[in-house]
Amino acid sequence: MSNNAKLTTRDYLLSIQHLFAMFGATVLVPLLTGLNPSLALFSAGVGTLIFHCCTKFKVPVFLGSSFAFLAAVTAIIRPEGTVIPENVPLAQGGIIFAGLVYLIFAFIAYRIGAEKIKKIFPPVVTGPVIVVIGINLAGTAINDATGNLSLADGVTPDIALNLGIAIFTLFVVILCSIFAHGFFKLVPILIGISAGYLLCIILGAFGIFHMDYSAIVSAAWINIPFVTKDLNNVPFMSVPQFSLGAILSIAPIACVTFMEHIGDITTNGTVVGKDFLKDPGLHRTLMGDGLATLLAGFMGGPANTTYAENTGVLATTKNYNPKLLRITAVFAVILGLFGKVGAILQTIPGPVKGGVEIMLFGMIAAVGIRSLAESNLDFTHSRNLSIVGLILVFGLGFAQVGGLNVTIGTITLNISGLFIAVIIGVFMNLILPETPDTARD
Repeated sequence: MSNNAKLTTRDYLLSIQHLFAMFGATVLVPLLTGLNPSLALFSAGVGTLIFHCCTKFKVPVFLGSSFAFLAAVTAIIRPEGTVIPENVPLAQGGIIFAGLVYLIFAFIAYRIGAEKIKKIFPPVVTGPVIVVIGINLAGTAINDATGNLSLADGVTPDIALNLGIAIFTLFVVILCSIFAHGFFKLVPILIGISAGYLLCIILGAFGIFHMDYSAIVSAAWINIPFVTKDLNNVPFMSVPQFSLGAILSIAPIACVTFMEHIGDITTNGTVVGKDFLKDPGLHRTLMGDGLATLLAGFMGGPANTTYAENTGVLATTKNYNPKLLRITAVFAVILGLFGKVGAILQTIPGPVKGGVEIMLFGMIAAVGIRSLAESNLDFTHSRNLSIVGLILVFGLGFAQVGGLNVTIGTITLNISGLFIAVIIGVFMNLILPETPDTARD
């Protein structure tokens, strides 16, 4: 379909389908991290429009919340499992710098080309880093699945109930992922959350499970930037704050999502039948992603990334008109302005989120393993074993002890395990010779 063709009713319906495809994942990230889901929708919509401007309106992509930043943002906003509203601006500052890292990569891609950058972040580095991201979140998934109740005294009736809800939600997601067809296969997370939420409402009606609807009651109908506040007294859009510790925890993750970006744009181009890395160019797609993430940080939304979910809709419908994604972006912006919508999302019970998290965080780690497998790395080569092993141990080990505290004068910085893992991986990849061990015998 031509980009200039007149849009029909069917096209608008396809745009709504794109909205549903991105909705579950886009709002899930803020729900898990403690950010505002309405802001996630709003910033995703605005960010998508910015991306299309940067890419000359040629690339049919939607930008939604990035899962890669989950561990770092959660550690800042929910350090003990409970949201600390005062920490939200700190996370915003880190997300802003992640956007700046994207822009640096965009400039480098423009000057020297993508291939030279990719050599710094090959699968032997990015694969295990993604594994670290997924496994570091495993504890959060189990805590939410149990309702943040302590397991020290065994499985109490309340814990058993919460785990039952989480497992029910998990199985709905799995069944939809494997056995559903067409549209339903595109939104397993959304269906799983809906089913789990409905179960909790039914159990709540019989007094078996406690449902808290106070966020819906207190929410404004229309969100007004910097004025309207949620139940945690966090305004809809707040002023970011900059902490070196938060920046060092969040910003380096852009080095990993940079490679994810290349993969997503390549896949999108393959589906459409065009090479978007050449036209409009990788530097433009990175610039669009970077500016969108930068803006999301200032607004209070999650870091953005190109969404494979919407590429799946493109492949299913065979309609590649970028205008459809821009209409979807406008829908997302409008939806984000309705306060009651975000409030409903905030009332999703912890066990429901936990059930989805178990699947999601495991999938993140599995994606990292798949990246290693598909790269055909030779693990008889000590170089590859060393790099992967060091990334896993440093990344997971320092995460377990709460990161590395470094004191400079009167300032103490907390450097995350993920940041250390990225630095170790890049450094080892650059200094270790690529010649196989046997060639040097």
